Amino acid sequence: MRAIVQDEFGDPARVLKVEERPLPEPGAGQVRVRTVLSPIHNHDLWTIRGTYGFKPTLPAGAGTEAVGVVDALGEGVTALAVGQRVVTGGTFGVWAEAFVAPAGALIPVPDGLSDEVAAQLVAMPFSALSLLDSLDVKPGEIILQNAANGAVGRLLAQFAATRHEKVIGLVRRQHDADALAAQGIPNLVATSHDDWRERVHDLADGAPIAVAVDSVGGEASGDLLALVSEGGTLVSFGSTAGEPMRLSSGDLIFKQAVVKGFWGSKVSSAMEPAKRAELFGELIRAAATGAITLPVEAVFGFDQVREAVEVATRSGRTGKVLLRP
Repeated sequence: MRAIVQDEFGDPARVLKVEERPLPEPGAGQVRVRTVLSPIHNHDLWTIRGTYGFKPTLPAGAGTEAVGVVDALGEGVTALAVGQRVVTGGTFGVWAEAFVAPAGALIPVPDGLSDEVAAQLVAMPFSALSLLDSLDVKPGEIILQNAANGAVGRLLAQFAATRHEKVIGLVRRQHDADALAAQGIPNLVATSHDDWRERVHDLADGAPIAVAVDSVGGEASGDLLALVSEGGTLVSFGSTAGEPMRLSSGDLIFKQAVVKGFWGSKVSSAMEPAKRAELFGELIRAAATGAITLPVEAVFGFDQVREAVEVATRSGRTGKVLLRP
């Protein structure tokens, strides 16, 4: 089979290549899946660069989320069938024509969901929903987030709407705010405006900003902390700026604020099975009814992986970049 691999850590547009690899055979409790589509996530690119919390042994495959069709069953697998469409969001090495995964890591896909939606169903949506669920905001409290036009930012706002929770989203440009508003996402503020902080306060309308979600890092972290209410929480979800969080000691001390991190894979692995099933049910209902949207920017073949990576890292994207074998 053909697979996307790397022999060294570095710029994905430089180190990724396509090679022939042996077709994997499923062991006991495992399933082989023929890949249909797989998205390029930021954490995939960080892994390829060697800068993520997970660092594979080289040479290594790549990719962690995919939709595919069950191709072979290992001994003892009875809950899935050959020919069944499934998704996985935490199986390393799915940028290949086929991959092997534990049966428990695969989720059957309802017929009503397209391959393009199903390919993105787990990693970002489940992280966004798990994050929202973990924030535990009370009625009348507000969530503030930056990078509101990112995949998780957009999804968090959409999930919050289904739960009747209010999110104020920060983006850099008014164009980004207008694009999100056109998708039905309200309460957006462009930080390019000099009075953007006042606009946030106007949208809050006196309600406490109990939680701020930071996906940027650097000075943006401090901007969020300055806006949370007394006793509020700043959650670090990512660092697209690639810089350490810059926080005011005064804001931390006098607001008695809490700063904590959120890593979806750790939260998911520690989650009780009943809670995971509950959230996945909520996720699939939201996707099936259109309450959340999972747009696609472009689809590339494996041989175009370097071009695909360049598009995936381009600012101003409105959807995910997908790979097709």
